[in-house]
Amino acid sequence: MDLASRSAGEDVNPYPLVELFTPNANATWLLAELDPGEPDRAFGLSDLGLGLPELGYVALSELRAIRGPLGLAVERDQHFIADRQLSAYADVAHDRRRIET
Repeated sequence: MDLASRSAGEDVNPYPLVELFTPNANATWLLAELDPGEPDRAFGLSDLGLGLPELGYVALSELRAIRGPLGLAVERDQHFIADRQLSAYADVAHDRRRIET
């Protein structure tokens, strides 16, 4: 999904606000915005650890329910500070087949 296509003709390319990850399952999410009409829905870059990172929406309730092989929940990277826009993270992730921060 092209970032600009999400907003009626406006060029939208936000910086990710938060990085979430599974400590023992190689999944990562860079979330850039919440849907004001649906507060359980966030937009960002997702990588489930399968080498297929993609831009799209994710339900926060689903992220809260995820557990890795050792039963560990999704965590927030407390030290993450975005240094580029979401599309730049997506370009690198598509080339390297994983999200790199």
